[in-house]
Parts: sequence; C-alpha cells; structure tokens
Amino acid sequence: MKKPILSPEAWAVVEARSHDPFAWLGRHYHSEGGIVIRANKPQAEKMWLLPEGDGAVAMSRIEGTDVFEYHWPDGDFDSAYKLRIENGEGHTWDEQDVYRFSPILGEMDLHLIGEGNHFEKYKLMGAHVREHEGVWGVGFAVWAPSADRVSVVGNFNHWNGREHQMRMLGSSGIWEIFIPGLREGEVYKFEIRAKNGDVFEKADPYAQQMELRPNTASVVHYPKAYHWGDDEWVKNRAVTQAADKPMNIYEVHPGSWRRASGEYLNYRDMAHQLVEYCQWMGYTHIELMPITEHPFDGSWGYQTVGYFAPTSRFGSPDDFRYMVDYCHQHGLGVFLDWVPAHFPKDAFGLARFDGTPLYEHEDPRLGEHKDWGTYIFNFGRNEVRNFLIASALFWLDEFHIDGLRVDAVASMLYLDYSREEGEWVPNKYGGRENLEAVEFLKQFNHLVHERFPGAVTMAEESTSWPMVSRPTYLGGLGFTMKWNMGWMNDTLSYYETDPVYRSYDHHALTFSMVYAFTENFILPFSHDEVVHGKGSMPQKMPGDDWQKFANLRLLSGYMYTHPGKKLQFMGLEFGQWPEWDFDSSLSWDQANFMPHRGLQLMQRDMNHLYKDVPALHEVDFADGGFQWVDCNDAENSTLSYLRRDKNGGIVVVILNLTPVPRHGYRLGVPKPGHYSEILNTDSSLYGGGNIGNAGGVVADDHSWMNQPHSITVTLPPLSCVILRPDSE
Repeated sequence: MKKPILSPEAWAVVEARSHDPFAWLGRHYHSEGGIVIRANKPQAEKMWLLPEGDGAVAMSRIEGTDVFEYHWPDGDFDSAYKLRIENGEGHTWDEQDVYRFSPILGEMDLHLIGEGNHFEKYKLMGAHVREHEGVWGVGFAVWAPSADRVSVVGNFNHWNGREHQMRMLGSSGIWEIFIPGLREGEVYKFEIRAKNGDVFEKADPYAQQMELRPNTASVVHYPKAYHWGDDEWVKNRAVTQAADKPMNIYEVHPGSWRRASGEYLNYRDMAHQLVEYCQWMGYTHIELMPITEHPFDGSWGYQTVGYFAPTSRFGSPDDFRYMVDYCHQHGLGVFLDWVPAHFPKDAFGLARFDGTPLYEHEDPRLGEHKDWGTYIFNFGRNEVRNFLIASALFWLDEFHIDGLRVDAVASMLYLDYSREEGEWVPNKYGGRENLEAVEFLKQFNHLVHERFPGAVTMAEESTSWPMVSRPTYLGGLGFTMKWNMGWMNDTLSYYETDPVYRSYDHHALTFSMVYAFTENFILPFSHDEVVHGKGSMPQKMPGDDWQKFANLRLLSGYMYTHPGKKLQFMGLEFGQWPEWDFDSSLSWDQANFMPHRGLQLMQRDMNHLYKDVPALHEVDFADGGFQWVDCNDAENSTLSYLRRDKNGGIVVVILNLTPVPRHGYRLGVPKPGHYSEILNTDSSLYGGGNIGNAGGVVADDHSWMNQPHSITVTLPPLSCVILRPDSE
C-alpha cells in the first residue's frame, strides 16, 4: 500500500508520537479554502460529521491511517459539531470530537506550576469531571516533560493509546485533554511513549481514587457530592488543638485494628466502631497509618503510589470523607501519616515516570534509599516540591484532616542518611545537610499553618537537628511538634531492665528533663516498637506476668504525667501478647480477661484523668509546667515531681519503680491541707494489690525536699500514684 503524503505533524499523530495532535486533528482552515475536520478513531470503519442543525455528512478515511476527514469548502463551519462512528461490528454511536476543545489550564496556571507555587493544582491536574465550553466530561492533565507522546487510555477507548492523544502545553511539560461524555467511575491510565520509543502505562499521580489492588489503574472521582457536617469542629480547631489543650493520640492501622469475619472493615463501619471505642477510652485523636493508596499490604502504607487517593481497601473517597466527618461530629480529631521522603519503584507509579528520572534524582547517591528499596524525591525541582505540598494541602482541604505526621524526616534532612563514605554527594557548601529538603519542609509547614489555622504538623525526627518545632521565621523547620524518640528509647531501655538493676540506670528516666522543652514534644509508643522481632510490650517487661503488667501500668502512669502530648499504638492499651501483625486483627479477646482488662481499665482512667486535670496537659512545652520533688532517690528507684497548670494548680506524681512497697515515705509538697489519691496503678480494679492511700494524706508543716510542707505516703510496688490537693 502506498504511503499517503502527509505533513510531519500529521505523521506524528498517525504514528502516535505527537506533542500536539490538536494542531492537525479537529477543526482547521484548509490550505485551499474552507474548513477541514479530521478525527482519529482506530476502532472506526465508517465515520460521519454531524454539523449542528444539519444532516450527517460522510467523512473519508485517509488511506493507511485511522484518520477520517471532511473538507467543508464554503464559508465557515460551526465548531459545535459531533461525530458519528460505526465500528467493524456494525455498532453506531455519536460523540463529541475531543479535538475541538480549547485547553483546560490557563497561562497563569502554567506559570504558577512552573514556579512550584500552584498549591491547589490538585483541582486541575489528574482527572476532573467538569463542564467545559458547555459540555460535560472529564479533563485530564499530567506532567511528563520528557515524553514523546502521552495518551489517556481506558475501557472507553479499548486501552488504545493511539486514540486520545494529549497535547503538551508549551514548554510546561504538562499534557492535557478534555474527553466529553466520560463520567465518575471511569477507569484510566496514561500511556506514555518515551524518547527512546518505549511505550508503557502509568497510573495518574494526581488520581483521587484508584482501583483495589492488585489492579493498578486510576479511577475518575467527582468529590462534589459529599455534604460535610463538621463546620463547628473545623471552626474551633485552632482552639481545640492549641498547645494548652490535651492531645492523646490513638495510632491506628486501619487494616488490622479490627476485622469482621476476617475481612476489612469499611471506612463507615470503622468510623462508628472507632469513635465509640475512643470515646469510651478517652482518646482525643486518632492517627491513621498511611491510607494513601499503596500496592503492597506489607508496606503498611509507607510505600505510596497515590498521593491524592485514599486506599480503596476500605471503600471510596466519599466513604473516607464520612469517616472523618463522623469523627469530627463526635469530638474526635483525625491525623494522617504522610510520606514525602520516598516512593516505591513500582512500574505503574512515579518511578521513571516519563522514561526519565522525573520525581526522583538521576544520581542514585541522591535518588535512592538502599535500606527501603525506594526512590527519594528531588526536592530541588519546583514541580516535585509543588506536587508534594499540593498533596499535603489536599488532605487538609478535601478531607478536613486535622494534621499530618511526616514520616522519616531524618532521612530527608541528611544527604548521608544510612550511607557509607563515598555513597553520598555533599551539598554546595560541602555539608551533609539536604538544603532542598530543608526548604521544602519549611515551605510545607508555613503553608499548612497559614492556610489551615489550628492544623498540626508532626515530625518523626530521630536526630538532634535543632528547632524542628520552632517557627520558620525564627529559623526553625516550622513543625507544630516533634516525636521525642530519645525519651521513647531511654524509657523502654529502662523499663526492660530488671528492677534489681534499675538503680544503676536511674538517669535514663531523669535525663529527658534536660531537653524536655527544647522542642514541642510528643511522647510516642508507636507501631515501630512492637514489630520486627522487638516483641510486644508485655514481652519487653521483666518478671512474671503480674510484674509485667504492673510495669505496663506504671509505664503508662509515667508517660501520661510526663510533659509532652501523647501517642499510643493500638493494642498497647490492653497489652496484647503477640507482636503486631498487619495481616490480622488485634487480639481483642484478650481484653476481656485479666490482666489485660485491668491494664485497659487503668489506661481508660488515665486518659480521662489526663483530659480532665489541667495540670497534666496545659503546660507541656515550658518548664513552668514541671518541677522535680526528688529525682535523686536512685537507691530506692523512686521519682517524684509536680505538674502545674497555668493557674497554679498542681498534682503530685510518685513513681515506685521496684516491686518493693515503700511505707512511711516522706515527700515534700508546696501546699498544706488534705491530698486525695486520684489515681493509683496498683488498684485491684486494674489487677494490682490495692496498696495505697485510699483515704488520702494530710500535709504537715515539716519542710522537706525544699518544699514548705510534707506528706507521708505508702508507695505500692511497681506503681504510679497521683495526688491532688483537695483545695483544687
């Protein structure tokens, strides 16, 4: 067959390698006068042009191609035409011509995206149901600057990338197309032809819904249908999440918190059950391990491919909106784990997106995490930085999330993180700091706090990087709070020690107060402490079962009276025996029996006490909220301290860290009068021995420990006792 004579731009369309198919397809002025209409339909056997108000006109196939054309010789031609297509099976249908529509994105959008400053680009990029030039359909846009050609493929075109070829908008690297008639629920991908001729499919980086794994396509989502009912919560968030308010976070892995007959709970059922449980227990917030779409269950969500899509494992995006909404309407805040540090190498994801290192660095010394087998984002590239910041703002905007916990911050801050000499590239000053990542984190925090007053950002940062939770205008990274990993490690190390030897490690519990107010700290006992052979919390504790659970109750008392907000992983509240398993439900049956039930009841009472007593939460980030009474009694392994509220109210906390009861233990206190025991972890309700100070104690005028008054108390074995003056 003789090859037709076509222009280079026409051949680029025919061979599916065009940057701008709109320049040839659609409606154009003909060189010989009049108008020519061209349409590219690989499945068409015949095609007709349907001018508005006129009858059908047969179009001619350009020999050897899938392109049909019609030359309208006289005058102009109304652009509002349709096409009638008949396929090889004789089926006929009418549709709009995708190549008659103007671009969706404007010049200002492209300018802001190029600068890295289009922070609502999730409203433009990806797939969006919209009305465009009077017609409803779906607009698609994707960034792939080094691609030779990009097409949208799906069931609607039999996954044929030769049909809906997109156009690149100038030098922006953004490809776009509007496809009339498509609706919410359409499954699609982008087919990309790389410069070397390779053709492959990619999921949409901006997809707001994705197929349930193992399928990997994106799904068109139309979010306008959901009607929120949490206006009051959002309006008051800046108050309820202020630094002087209680924050007690229940960390949840949605796939294993609770299951129904071995199957996942959906978002809606999970909302009802979680709210009921957290209200009963007294938690103020839940923190969900990453629900951004991810292909591998065993990554727990930390290897994300869908930065704008809640995982389909538990339902639709609107189901997740319902979950957040329901939590808010019942007084429970919702935080998300968010992972901007790295992404997986799955072929359908961000990796080598347009055939080149696009979201990642080309140099593996900058662009790969060997430990995790993932790629590192190129934080120095405007479009990549904008992509991530838009993702963060998206969850706060579209899903009313109350805050983001940023995973693996240390790996972002240091160029030599987990690398040997010669495996990393210094910054421009010769240092190990990742300057681009630092600027990204500052911008991220600034924008979150500016646009969503009261929203919280939390850093999982395990090094001594300074001012992580200080404002950017003071030179800090700008996070609201930082996980106190040092406190967590020292505390667990101490509690895992046999009480016989604890006197030699006394400093492990006192050292945290040396730096307690250098950052706004969260005290975390997270999922990381009960996996990978580290043992469950009961398994970590020394002694027999009674001592193990007495230690756990004591540990909770210490944590909840220590300055800092709180985070506790699911299952820790009742002392689940086995390590956490992402692939099965928590061992809820254990919570029905002692000693697990006792620990759960103690944790419940501790949670409610923490919320109800201002001295335990109002001044967490300044030294005015804490005062040692005695931090030097290493011989007896006891600690005592005061917690203070903003109005001078106090509680007295005494920890007995050995299984030896202490009778007649004298302790200095600042106020006279009667002190009531408001919590004793040795209560028989909790499985303890019921030793304590049930009737309270009366302070005398005997000055002691630099205090004007003193009390004599009984300290139960392995216990935390909390006293409060009756005058308060």
